[in-house]
Amino acid sequence: MRAVIFRKPLPITDSHALEDVELPVPTPSGRDILVEVKAVSVNPVDVKIRQSAMPETTQGRVLGWDAAGTVMATGPDVKNFAKGDEVFYAGSLNRPGTNAEFHLVDERIVGHKPRSLTWAEAAALPLTGLTAWEMLFDRLQIRRAVPGAKPSILIIGGAGGVSSMAIQLVRKLTDLTVIATASRPESRHWVEGLGAHYVIDHSLPMAPQIAALPTGAPGFVFSTNETKHHLADIVALLAPQGHMGLIDDPDFLDVMPLKKKSLSLHWELMFTRPLFDTEDIAQQGTILNEISRLVDKGKIVTTLSEHFGTINAANLKRAHSLIETGRTKGKIVLEGFQ
Repeated sequence: MRAVIFRKPLPITDSHALEDVELPVPTPSGRDILVEVKAVSVNPVDVKIRQSAMPETTQGRVLGWDAAGTVMATGPDVKNFAKGDEVFYAGSLNRPGTNAEFHLVDERIVGHKPRSLTWAEAAALPLTGLTAWEMLFDRLQIRRAVPGAKPSILIIGGAGGVSSMAIQLVRKLTDLTVIATASRPESRHWVEGLGAHYVIDHSLPMAPQIAALPTGAPGFVFSTNETKHHLADIVALLAPQGHMGLIDDPDFLDVMPLKKKSLSLHWELMFTRPLFDTEDIAQQGTILNEISRLVDKGKIVTTLSEHFGTINAANLKRAHSLIETGRTKGKIVLEGFQ
């Protein structure tokens, strides 16, 4: 089967940063399903691992943690899927990735692809949808009111892939007011189109901008990037007893300023459930099926923003390069093999 690998951390400009190769088709066992990959999307985690992680073998490592495709075979213990089913999912960090023609994945973290979407449109959703859902409803528990705070949430980095899903989920599943941040006209237009009630600029002090809104201090903040840089602002603008969540990787985070307001801090890593085979691992399949249902009912939309062509090393290098700029909106998707 055709696949794309990296052999060691290299700048994306290096001709060997990503390479096209041929690999054997894997065989499913246990609760694994074998998926013929139709489309993938590219996430910041792909870039982070390519930049910093040495593959365990000299054969290199397949990246990619988003896919939509067709089930081709099933392991003997599979209960929820059969050959021919159309699926979408985000995989697991401790297994080979989806930048390959065929891919093995545990059925418990897989959902049925939205019928109303193309392969490319569906591939944009799993990782960001799971991350947003788990942060909002499992970590921050935004349906639980913060005493004295008006029902609102600030989403920092509103045009990113995760934020693009979070804005939609909050709007469609809760009554919270959504305040999103954007620093460029095109990203402001993007988040307004997704349903943000208000948009502020995260390149400027945010606390005064929040104070000028009629929403009052939000009870929740979801920070998707530059959390270390924004922390003082977040503490200042959050309501007492409020909750903040983050998904980025600050090298250091001083949490002592949270104490005075009794603020809570929540980390979200979408891969925790599959990495540790948690008792509730199947919740990810449930979430994906609910996202699929919401899409097919017209409640939320795909966050695909750019289609980079077929799945190969050259096009993936283009996608990695753009993600490294930190100026993407929505998701970059690749589809099919030549």
